[in-house]
Amino acid sequence: MKLDEIFTLRTVRKKILFVSKLAGILLILSYILSTKLEIDTDVSFAIWFVFVIAIVLIVDFLMGHFISRPVSKLNQTARKMAKLDFSAPCTITANDEFGELAASLNTMADNLQQALAELGAANEQLEKDVEQERRLLAERKELVDNLSHEMKTPLGIIRAYAEGLQDETDEAKKQKYSAIIIAETERMGSLITTLLDLSALETGVCPLAPERFDFVEFLETVAGRLLIDTPDANYILQYELPEHSAYVDADKARMEQVLDNLLVNAKKNVRPGGILKLSLTEQTGVLHFSIYNQGPVIPQEDLTKIWTKFYRDGNSKYSGSGLGLAIVAQILSMQKLEYGVKNLSDGVQFYFSIPTIELKTPK
Repeated sequence: MKLDEIFTLRTVRKKILFVSKLAGILLILSYILSTKLEIDTDVSFAIWFVFVIAIVLIVDFLMGHFISRPVSKLNQTARKMAKLDFSAPCTITANDEFGELAASLNTMADNLQQALAELGAANEQLEKDVEQERRLLAERKELVDNLSHEMKTPLGIIRAYAEGLQDETDEAKKQKYSAIIIAETERMGSLITTLLDLSALETGVCPLAPERFDFVEFLETVAGRLLIDTPDANYILQYELPEHSAYVDADKARMEQVLDNLLVNAKKNVRPGGILKLSLTEQTGVLHFSIYNQGPVIPQEDLTKIWTKFYRDGNSKYSGSGLGLAIVAQILSMQKLEYGVKNLSDGVQFYFSIPTIELKTPK
């Protein structure tokens, strides 16, 4: 052991011994001093008694500084930690066992706080996982329920015509029954495919693949296929399109689904000889698309319901699966694009907005 370590007060034991020895030395010195004074015995005793009191006070102060106060601080810190309160670490910095104990308590508090934080994060993640599992189970149940409901009609038709086909001898009726069975089978296949596609979008299984393309040219192509190049068109088509290119950054295939559903929906619901108006305008870097069909309006209380799966407006002639607008809403929401529907005086208008981008020209 080094000499400097022998004469330093680095342990509680050394500090107690130091205080006790100091008190003894002072007590002896005060006694000798008081007896050597050539004064009255009573006065000498009084002086010694004062020395004793002073020594007691000094000892009390030193013991409080070295022992009582650190123990009190350690006790307060430990009591707070027992209540999981780690906001106030122990401030003892003494170079002895109490200082080491305080440092150990602070380290333990930091470790406990970190462990509790990790436990809280793990618990939060577990809650999210449980909620995700519940949501998936609810979606599976909803999928099964919706499929069961939607399959009843085509399956009933297929069974009825299949039974009729067994006993039918007329070749023309057989051909008709077979065509109906094939059409209903294709309808079921399309329904299942569409519903699975929507479920994949909702659960994030099919991520978006954005690309840059000219939306004006893109819309002209889709509208030309669905609205212009149709021999059975019984409506007045009006359109308003920009005369210049306007580029966007979006999932082109999914945006084609959006346009297909909106245009087909408008085409199916326009009244015979009514106006079907397609509009695309640009304002402050944003393209505003709208499709209006003259015909029955949607009941006001149902305007927010049309974006849900399997919704059908009772006034609508559209006999689809009731999934088209749900797919539109899902795709536009995934791309954070604003969309909506509103009733006009004699028809319905669907709309959405998409920001444009500037193409950098090579230097």
